[in-house]
Amino acid sequence: MHTYSYGKKGTFQYNKKKLLGLLVISIGIVTLLYFFFPLISYHLYLSSAFAGTEIQSPIPQRYVLNGSNPLGGLVSHGFTNVTANYKDARNWFPYQTKKENTHPQVDEYEFSIPSQGIEKAKVSAVDFDLSKHLVQYFSTSKSPVEKGTSVIFGHSTLPQWFDPKNYTAIFAKLHTMKNGDEIVLTVHGKDYAYKVFSIGITDPKDPNIFSQSFDNSYITIITCTPPGTTWKRLVIRAALQA
Repeated sequence: MHTYSYGKKGTFQYNKKKLLGLLVISIGIVTLLYFFFPLISYHLYLSSAFAGTEIQSPIPQRYVLNGSNPLGGLVSHGFTNVTANYKDARNWFPYQTKKENTHPQVDEYEFSIPSQGIEKAKVSAVDFDLSKHLVQYFSTSKSPVEKGTSVIFGHSTLPQWFDPKNYTAIFAKLHTMKNGDEIVLTVHGKDYAYKVFSIGITDPKDPNIFSQSFDNSYITIITCTPPGTTWKRLVIRAALQA
């Protein structure tokens, strides 16, 4: 009896150490996948999209986020992803100076992309909660159809979770858009058609996202990329058609 108990206890201790080892290995694998998922996501979803689209500044040319090495950029991105609240559009570009703006002429309007199956999504120019609607950033244009540039933010996630009715997944397939695609804004019941002319990728420090042009009415659409990450920003520009 004594020998049997000892053997049973020894087996228990062995299994305990084995389980602990597996747990440590699993945590290590999950951590590596988490921090390097932007690179994995790029190869899974964006490389094929870039092959048939005139993408400007694709990710492979711009791995460095902050002048350090790519590994440092990925690690800092990972910690930021854990700590930042990305449901608040004001946290998407933390280096952008937040200026006070006059009240917009249009508080809310509708946004559609026929090629994406997005129909009359709400855009708010006065609220920053991306879980409830798209957001026109800091009232970058008093009216979205006047001359100037309206910057519109929306959430993305993995493409397989795309849902045009869910504002946390509405832009999950935005990386598949192409130059020439149509975007429709509905303001006070009237439709205004815009045509995409530029698709690019940049990082959260780039202030050019908010640049304004006043020779026509423009919209700039921004979401996180690669899909399922918040590492970079996908930027799609479109101009109002006459």
